[in-house]
Amino acid sequence: MIDVSLDEIEAVSARALTAHGAPSAVADSVANAVRVAESNGNRICGLYYMESYCLQLESGRVLGDADPVVTHDNPGAVRVDAKFGFAQWAFKAGFETAVEAARANGTVGYSIEHSHTCTSLGYFTEQFAKVGLLAIGATNSTARVAPPGGSTPILGTNPMAMAVPARNGGVAFQFDYSTSAVALGKITMANAAGESIPLGWAVDADGNPTTDPAEALKGSLVSTGGYKGYGLGLMVELLASALTASLPSTTIPPLKAPEGPHHDIGQFYLVVDPAAFAGDGFYDRVEALAEVVAAQEGARLPGTGARATDTVQVAPEVWELVNSLAK
Repeated sequence: MIDVSLDEIEAVSARALTAHGAPSAVADSVANAVRVAESNGNRICGLYYMESYCLQLESGRVLGDADPVVTHDNPGAVRVDAKFGFAQWAFKAGFETAVEAARANGTVGYSIEHSHTCTSLGYFTEQFAKVGLLAIGATNSTARVAPPGGSTPILGTNPMAMAVPARNGGVAFQFDYSTSAVALGKITMANAAGESIPLGWAVDADGNPTTDPAEALKGSLVSTGGYKGYGLGLMVELLASALTASLPSTTIPPLKAPEGPHHDIGQFYLVVDPAAFAGDGFYDRVEALAEVVAAQEGARLPGTGARATDTVQVAPEVWELVNSLAK
């Protein structure tokens, strides 16, 4: 592993994207998401995705110059048609409108429709928390998860995220995780490295538990927590696809293939202004919760306790690839 500054990661990522056809403003929005993913140790959603972004810009699977359309014809609903472009750029296009609507109404539903994969969902909910709003997000992906007792995938890894604002700005705590037992990227990375996977992550094509990532990729992931995770995955599916009129998991094409049809994925965010409900009492309770958790040695609220850093460790071959894309 080599040390690379986050500034350099963002700059090189932006250059790679523009070199493959994205306008600079669009490239900057995606590169910033890559930077944040790497800073959080989320390698699957960081530089690992750059080759896919660039190849799909060239093939037209993602439209780098798409001009998102923001619709706000209902006080409690803000919608953005991404026009098969990057989710990061579409989110930015309607963000201020969604913030204003949440503050005016107390809540707002914010949908991103017909977009490329958003990769790290928490990147988006965090932005709402930083301006004092609580946000819950959902998105779906290519079907990889079979229902309990089954062996045919019907749901994506279908992540959900939540970010909670702090009293004086910033994020009190947040989480972002798939409703499958594990993210698909961890299995593909294990397969590439020739490593086994733990039991409980996946089943093979016949529905039998497996530790072989190659067999898991032929079979299905399983929901986290069995039926409970399955229910959450179904909830995410409806929020992300049915409410956004985007594709269901069963018809979303493979995300990382260089060529093919547009992803056509949706994201849905429920955004709440705490001031419209409990006022400062909201923050009193968030802080009291944090104190109770912190009183237990070794315990913490999710998304807290990380040390700020200017550099992260990157696999040399990944960094070499991204630099070659930037040329």
